[in-house]
Amino acid sequence: MLNIAKIKNGIVIDHIKAGQGIRIFNWLGLDKAPYTVAFVVNASSRHMGRKDIIKIDNTISISYELLGLIDPNITVNIIENEVITEKIKLQLPERVEDILICKNPRCITFTEAYVPHIFHLEDPVQGTYRCEYCDEVRSTADFR
Repeated sequence: MLNIAKIKNGIVIDHIKAGQGIRIFNWLGLDKAPYTVAFVVNASSRHMGRKDIIKIDNTISISYELLGLIDPNITVNIIENEVITEKIKLQLPERVEDILICKNPRCITFTEAYVPHIFHLEDPVQGTYRCEYCDEVRSTADFR
């Protein structure tokens, strides 16, 4: 059995779809972290079969919007004094800005660099978003 020490103050990113944890680990730059980080791949899970887990022994700023796009089933646990003080269940955000990029060459965002790429959730089941300016549809799979 794998034994990882308790976190005093930090964050546990749990219920990550198996294989997606490395994207989050890299996006957060945890390979360069000056504090303890545990990255567990393919952990057994009653509900998911297999999952990835990231334990961060530090309080850091995380974009829940971006994490929700990577995997809306993730749970983020905030740890204070070795106790979970908050459980944040992620979901697909209703609106994202400058995370998905519009690929339509006729869209204003394609020709005008200063215009932010804004997308609104169209179908949460399919994970699709619609461009605010040209109605181009993008999938969260395009982001992943």
